[in-house]
Amino acid sequence: MSMSKISRFTSKVVQLAKNAVGGRSEVAAPEGGGGFAEYAVVSLHCLRVYLEKSYREALDLLSEMPQILGEIGLNAADLPDHSTLVKWFDKIKTTLWRVLLRREAQLRKRSHRHRRDVFRPRKREQTLCRRTNYRVQTLKVTALVDTESQAILDVHCTIKKRHDTQLGWQVARRNTGDLASLVADKGYNWMKSRKKLREDGVRPLIKHREFRPIDHAYNVRIDGTRYRQRAMCETVFSTIKRTLGNAVRART
Repeated sequence: MSMSKISRFTSKVVQLAKNAVGGRSEVAAPEGGGGFAEYAVVSLHCLRVYLEKSYREALDLLSEMPQILGEIGLNAADLPDHSTLVKWFDKIKTTLWRVLLRREAQLRKRSHRHRRDVFRPRKREQTLCRRTNYRVQTLKVTALVDTESQAILDVHCTIKKRHDTQLGWQVARRNTGDLASLVADKGYNWMKSRKKLREDGVRPLIKHREFRPIDHAYNVRIDGTRYRQRAMCETVFSTIKRTLGNAVRART
């Protein structure tokens, strides 16, 4: 990975972080203590993921990159201990990451067809947990994906047991102003959300659960070409698992 690529990435990340958390004129590491500016901490975390390094390795590498640190407003002497960065990561609220995600998505060329879906552990992993009597809390992630650019526009995370229809509507209603149509599978079939989407000018391309012949007829009428674009969401999740698996693995 060339230094110029890292520099361009850092410049964009710092700009996005400042827009997301505010404090554009705030000093990254104020003299006399007081902690780091939030945008600086967010930028360091984004760089850690981009460099595909652990917390300790990322900070050691950045200490040898004065130009990159300068983009954030830091120098090598300002860098925190890796344990401090870990603790900071736990303090950052999900709402902040969601704002950062939305800001980043606005930089991309966006289509008007979107898909939502969930990201769950594979059955093989669940079977292993049962055999070893090992209990885990499943993190259920619902994402809104632009089918043309494959950009994630919004995300919802929970460890509580909630039905897909409720989660899907919660994500959709935050973005109705940006949607022209929304594609989802049968798990998101809820007449109330269909009605509200239409009232907001969004075309719902959501398959019906087939309990009656009329349900099958409704599904046949759905535009096949547009509906099949929901497969792009699987491509996005697959990419996340392959490239960022270590970064998103739960440690507590």
